[in-house]
Amino acid sequence: MPAVTQKSALEYAPTQFYIGGEWRDGASGQAFEVHDPATGRTLTEVADGTTADGAAALDAAVAAQADWAATPPRERSEILRAAYERVAELTETFAMLMTLEMGKPLAESRGEVAYGNEFFRWFAEEAVRIHGRYAVAPAGGTRVMTTKQPVGPVFAITPWNFPLAMGTRKIGPALAAGCTIVVKPASETPLTMLALAKVFEEVGLPAGVLNVVTTSHSSDVSEPIIRDPRLRKLTFTGSTGVGKKLVEQSSEQLLRLSMELGGNAPFLVFDDADIDAAVEGAMLAKMRNIGEACTAANRFIVHESVAEEFAEKFAKRMKALTVGKGTAKGVDVGPLITEKARDGVSELVEDAVGKGARCLLGGEVPSGKGHFYPPTVLVDVPKNARLMREEIFGPVAPITTFATEDEAVTLANDTEFGLVGYVYTRDNARTIRVAEALEYGMVGVNQGVVSNPAAPFGGVKHSGYGREGGFEGIEEYLETKYIGLAL
Repeated sequence: MPAVTQKSALEYAPTQFYIGGEWRDGASGQAFEVHDPATGRTLTEVADGTTADGAAALDAAVAAQADWAATPPRERSEILRAAYERVAELTETFAMLMTLEMGKPLAESRGEVAYGNEFFRWFAEEAVRIHGRYAVAPAGGTRVMTTKQPVGPVFAITPWNFPLAMGTRKIGPALAAGCTIVVKPASETPLTMLALAKVFEEVGLPAGVLNVVTTSHSSDVSEPIIRDPRLRKLTFTGSTGVGKKLVEQSSEQLLRLSMELGGNAPFLVFDDADIDAAVEGAMLAKMRNIGEACTAANRFIVHESVAEEFAEKFAKRMKALTVGKGTAKGVDVGPLITEKARDGVSELVEDAVGKGARCLLGGEVPSGKGHFYPPTVLVDVPKNARLMREEIFGPVAPITTFATEDEAVTLANDTEFGLVGYVYTRDNARTIRVAEALEYGMVGVNQGVVSNPAAPFGGVKHSGYGREGGFEGIEEYLETKYIGLAL
């Protein structure tokens, strides 16, 4: 098999919409550019959707819903399994596409393909395990039967930071449950989702079950779909601010919602922790996806007795990382997604330093092309620094200290967000106490990565609600119907 090149990867990805089983241009005939964040150059142009295009996509999903819901679970399962196999075959193509349009190094993109594709395999297996129950009513005389049915047409809005995985963990359970779906990918990274639609076309997914609309006018296209009475579910991954607006819009039709929103993950290191293991976990929790992840460790809260050792070892590991274009050999850290994103990270660092933080490493925007920001470690970070409350979304690690367990938990919970927290300790009793006390939907204990297709992913508080993955993931796309049987 010939090696995948930038050209061949781009040639695989369509640039039109996928609606009703057809590739088509938009109603306006307009297109928008997709850029390489490492160079700023234009990769290609894709169709720019309008309100009419969004309506056409929903029309197609609605038209296909009844037949897809009636499709035997085994057939739905086999289509998802076939998609899993095909994506695995195209690992290098998808990895190259993601690196080109999003910026992460190829090694990270390959990791995302492996992780994201597992949602297809997992939900292919779950498709045939949807079940209800049958019971005798307590009073005798009647029987209680429940059954699970697909919610109905779904609208999925996916972000730019994980162009494949954020799509697969919505498409997988929707299709497994018997729901049709319209997907609107982020305008920064549409090519991966269009390529994924091509995969489903290749494996024989019926027309209209999956529809993809790309647009640079997200709210103009999304709001009419959300307010349409035929839509039954909205699933969104993105910022809390945008999520709140979508929740307001969805209230008109009382849609079922899955909201995976912002994070402000604490990384707690106790005095009894294995410091080398904690540093290794910190590298994973902070630098996965260049720090552009809602699960990225945002605040390092370290016991005062080990803070200096942890900071020095962490800074040494961060310093060894190579920054550059993601397609180049040996690169560990690619560019941030846009110039605006990079400038936002820089402002947060400047704010912290201005308030008394010390910069052990990095902290300055490099010259030259691309939206690069160096791995940065800050110590003595004051509690009033903006990056202690705001999501950094970049390769910056602020370190602060604590003296007692209660103080550590209080600092960790002092945020409106509640997606994930990390804890490093060798005390088993403390593990239970702290994990239960942390106000987060997920807790990683002595590990820097919690994402797992077999586990429920999701948060509490302003990090949203609903779960993706695990046994719980398919329930988000099913309604429970009770049938009372008189004897």
